[in-house]
Amino acid sequence: MAILTEAEAPPPPAPVAPTRKPPRGRGRLVPYWLLLPGILWLLVFFALPMIYQASTSVQTGSLEEGYKVTWHFATYWHALSEYWPQFLRSVLYAGSATVLCLLLGYPLAYLIAFRAGRWRNLILILVIAPFFTSFLIRTLAWKTILADGGPVVGALNSLHVLDVTGWLGITAGDRVLATPLAVVCGLTYNFLPFMILPLYTSLERIDGRLHEAAGDLYATPFTTFRKVTFPLSMPGVVSGTLLTFIPASGDYVNADLLGSTDTRMVGNVIQTQFLRILDYPTAAALSFLLMAAILIMVTLYIRKSGTEDLV
Repeated sequence: MAILTEAEAPPPPAPVAPTRKPPRGRGRLVPYWLLLPGILWLLVFFALPMIYQASTSVQTGSLEEGYKVTWHFATYWHALSEYWPQFLRSVLYAGSATVLCLLLGYPLAYLIAFRAGRWRNLILILVIAPFFTSFLIRTLAWKTILADGGPVVGALNSLHVLDVTGWLGITAGDRVLATPLAVVCGLTYNFLPFMILPLYTSLERIDGRLHEAAGDLYATPFTTFRKVTFPLSMPGVVSGTLLTFIPASGDYVNADLLGSTDTRMVGNVIQTQFLRILDYPTAAALSFLLMAAILIMVTLYIRKSGTEDLV
């Protein structure tokens, strides 16, 4: 019988790690206790107001006599048939501002992610600097920038830009204020950081070696951007467009301060119904119609974009 030497002997079996037993009793409830504050917050400040507004939208009556739930769903049809131009205008203005934010924000986000170097943090601070002041002050500043006779309007007049925009119907004569262009400019400025930050986060995650590999395969910079950079940044594009379009479509401050009665959005109608006319059922119905329209558009957009990996 052959005797195995120490070198020929098989190695001892590896020790098996002890299996951890699942927590028992109160230990299993710890994740649910941690979720409880967030769930309560959503119930109190989101679900309950939604239920209240839903019941308000099907009520009838007046402020003097009181409102009662009569399941009057005709309020929805009345609100849609009466204020459909404001709905269409809101989608058009919010969509235009979203496209402008994407065109302006993507190059800046690309610069911060790949070319900023030591200036990256400074540029990021400048991007979020508008948040240091209130939304109202930022919008009022645009009223001064686009004032009649100001340098911006004077430069546009000298370049005959207002002639073209007037022919397109987005300005009126030699003025920019109280026109669709002013409202879209205000929306673009106020919501631009919501586009830049998700784009920057998505672009920063891209491995730089992919760009080097594309260059090694003799791809031009444009081909590299089209085949590598932009597809990998789609989660940021989707997130940024949603974060811009959703609040812009329900905004009423920009249309109120920079526009006119001809540029009123559905947010202005809801504000008027709630605070001035005091027609609470119509205001609630308009709110739910706006929410439903945004939900449908967002769902179709996410499916069409082909990505669920949102930043």
